[in-house]
Amino acid sequence: MSTRNFALIFGIVFLAVGIAGFIPGIVQPLHEGHPAVMGHGGQLLGLFPVNEAHNAVHILFGLWGLAASRSPGGAVNYARGVAIIYLALTVAGLVPPLWTLFGLVPLYGNDIWLHGLLAAIAAYFGWVHRTAAAV
Repeated sequence: MSTRNFALIFGIVFLAVGIAGFIPGIVQPLHEGHPAVMGHGGQLLGLFPVNEAHNAVHILFGLWGLAASRSPGGAVNYARGVAIIYLALTVAGLVPPLWTLFGLVPLYGNDIWLHGLLAAIAAYFGWVHRTAAAV
């Protein structure tokens, strides 16, 4: 798979996840014990804590991925940006005072391993994987 295809696929998935976060049937109510966040928090697919700001960030990453997939350089920069940002979000999710990023977005629970996985995949396409067009 090319880095451009990576950016396109990640863009589509991020966009779909961001939109899904606004669909009531897909987002379950938070259980007791979840940290408070601004807006209406819920659990996407009953697994991943989200709120409106979190959904908006997913949509922005999706649009960025779609735009970045138009060129090899843009796709590499997108992959590297996703890797760095999602690694930072993974680390923030491991630090209890930052679980909600100051009350803005939930970063705890299953989001931690998912953010780490996304960062690792993006890092591969940003720094390790090379296609003939990118070399």
